[in-house]
Amino acid sequence: MEQEEVTDNSGKDLAHNWVSTSRFLFYAQVIMFVALVLGGCYTMYQHRYKGTPEVEVPGNTLYNPQYK
Repeated sequence: MEQEEVTDNSGKDLAHNWVSTSRFLFYAQVIMFVALVLGGCYTMYQHRYKGTPEVEVPGNTLYNPQYK
């Protein structure tokens, strides 16, 4: 008579081990949130305002206009 080997998968199944599943999901959410925030900060840094450009303003459009 042959005996079948019984494997216990109850500790590895997500449905049976809620503690490790919730811990994994929590850490996955934290990592994804940190990655999203860092990616957003980097994108905002790349597209930052680089300063005021030198624009030549016509004299007749100033607050005190200068006419010829």
